[in-house]
Amino acid sequence: MNAARTIAGLGLQEAVRRRVFLIVAVLTVCYLALYGLGTWQAFEEVESESSSFRGVEPDVVTGAYLLGLNMFGTLFLGTILAVFLTLGTVRGDAERGLLQPLLVRPVPRRTLLAARFASASLVCGAYVIVVFLISMTITWALGGWWPDRIVEPALGLAASVAILCALSLAGSVFLASTANGIAVFMVFGAGLVAGLLGQIGEALSSDTLSDVATTASWILPFEALYQSALGAITADTVGFTRLAIDLGPFGGAEDFGPLLWPWAIAYLAIVGAIALRAFAARDL
Repeated sequence: MNAARTIAGLGLQEAVRRRVFLIVAVLTVCYLALYGLGTWQAFEEVESESSSFRGVEPDVVTGAYLLGLNMFGTLFLGTILAVFLTLGTVRGDAERGLLQPLLVRPVPRRTLLAARFASASLVCGAYVIVVFLISMTITWALGGWWPDRIVEPALGLAASVAILCALSLAGSVFLASTANGIAVFMVFGAGLVAGLLGQIGEALSSDTLSDVATTASWILPFEALYQSALGAITADTVGFTRLAIDLGPFGGAEDFGPLLWPWAIAYLAIVGAIALRAFAARDL
């Protein structure tokens, strides 16, 4: 346990030395400022045109759209942080000569992987939760709209970045840092495409596209968790307002049922087992 805490602390200290957290903090402040400006202008416009909204609640539709789009931005920022905290954990540190002194102490390789995953996933999970809560507060303060659920979407975003941390950490066993970062972002993009395919399939009433999108989301469960988190913020919304939300770009929201969270945990275990097996066989 002491070794795991030491390794996790060293990983975070390295991120501080490279000013990763400073850069993320500055960019996050800029992002939230832009979101606040956009939210203010959007609600001002909706209020001035409220007579054109018939049968729907304009504040609910606007707030859901804005916070839903913000959740994608939050997940994207969390993915960037996850990648840069883990992309060089194994092969990158081994090539720089930073890994060998740790493993001759001796420290089991599984302890190294577990410690780096725990530290990265906790930092990234806390980050996306805080950004989501701040964005939610901005939406309420400027538009008077509050999501139907708070805990479920926050935990969904945190679980999504935890899976991306695991994929990046596993990739660091096989790939050099740059190649691993590119690979993880491409996987993230594949999940985004799966969500877009689902929306297109729904709009065209195409069962084939919908099935492909659903299958891809199960293969990449961070996307399924993200879509479930989207659905949770308007879980209690009904009537024409619900229909208006589903027909717009917010239509990526989907409920994947009670098996999603057990599958996400099992997915993490599978990725971890593959990474550990490959790491154990690797000659450093």
